[in-house]
Amino acid sequence: MLDLGINAAIVLGAITFALTKVLTVDQDYWHGWTIFEILRYMPQHNWSAYEEALKANPLLVKMMISGIVYSLGDWIAQCYEGKPIFEFDRARMFRSGLIGFTLQGSLSHYYYNFCESVFPYKDWWAVPVKAAFDQTVWSGLWNTIYFVALGFLRWESPSTIFRELKSTFFPMLTAGWKLWPFAHIITYGVVPIEHRLLWVDCVELIWVTILSTYSNEKSEARTLDDSSTTDTRDNSR
Repeated sequence: MLDLGINAAIVLGAITFALTKVLTVDQDYWHGWTIFEILRYMPQHNWSAYEEALKANPLLVKMMISGIVYSLGDWIAQCYEGKPIFEFDRARMFRSGLIGFTLQGSLSHYYYNFCESVFPYKDWWAVPVKAAFDQTVWSGLWNTIYFVALGFLRWESPSTIFRELKSTFFPMLTAGWKLWPFAHIITYGVVPIEHRLLWVDCVELIWVTILSTYSNEKSEARTLDDSSTTDTRDNSR
């Protein structure tokens, strides 16, 4: 019951905080406003507030967005795996959010600038070229970083991490090809560079769910195998 209460407080607190920030963006100007006026200007002014924060500190804003998305994505993954909405693994969600905040947000910020400097062309053919580069070089690198970082946060040995990475690298890379090439037509063809990570993070809610589920299924399967091996040895004695 204590765990359930803590989890419920985390979820409801996060939702309340997010809604409060979104709904009160114009609170300094509400004097005389109707509810209709508040709701009318709320989306536009929230976007303006986001753009101002992005200009002031782009790296931190992108790190925070990625941290939230990776935490939310892992929570969705746990619910998808059959866990009740308030009975999720907090440590697992924290690990995913930490990776999103410290690594995905910061590395993606620099990656999109790097990709634009390598392929500065504005012609139509540059879009599939950038998408192909993203889904080979960058995707392979990021999947590796994600699995290695997650393994270390779970206190797994380097040999175990390498073994799991070896077995999951190509399946995860090719799984991404079912989703990301279509998303990256918009990423590189429509979205300005400063907003690309926000768009990608929206799509990441789907991808992180897949990534987190796949990674933790491998870890849980390995734990069960190790447990079965130990029981077999004990019984043989």
